[in-house]
Amino acid sequence: MKFVILSAVAVVALAAPQYDYEPPRSYSGESSEEIAILRDSREQDDYGRYSVNVETANGIVLTDSGAPGANGAINSQGSFSYTAPDGTPVRVTYVANENGFQPQSNLLPVAPAFPHPIPQFVLDQIAKAAEEDARKSKSVSAPSGSYGAPRYD
Repeated sequence: MKFVILSAVAVVALAAPQYDYEPPRSYSGESSEEIAILRDSREQDDYGRYSVNVETANGIVLTDSGAPGANGAINSQGSFSYTAPDGTPVRVTYVANENGFQPQSNLLPVAPAFPHPIPQFVLDQIAKAAEEDARKSKSVSAPSGSYGAPRYD
């Protein structure tokens, strides 16, 4: 009986909260310094148009404005800029409407222009396939319309 009581006391003692535990930080900031907000202007009118302008002391700038569009969509446009951890200035302008979010920046990857030149081996293969199709269409005769007995070779 003493063993059961001692075991219960040990379990309760071990289950007590650990107040010296600090959960890991979920951000990668190097300092906990608070950054001042220099400007924070947000306006909205009765027709659904809005504008937002925010600037912080560390160089983050956000401008956004929008208005209701067709079928309840919001058409917005704006930009944001900041300095990347490696010191690179980043500026992105965007339009968001019924065609989706369309960002533009010199730092975003761009697909090559299309149509790009078609390699010669591809053109040769297309020409060869066209010749084979032409030969097959000449050699195939129209169906006779009469039933023939199956041939087993």
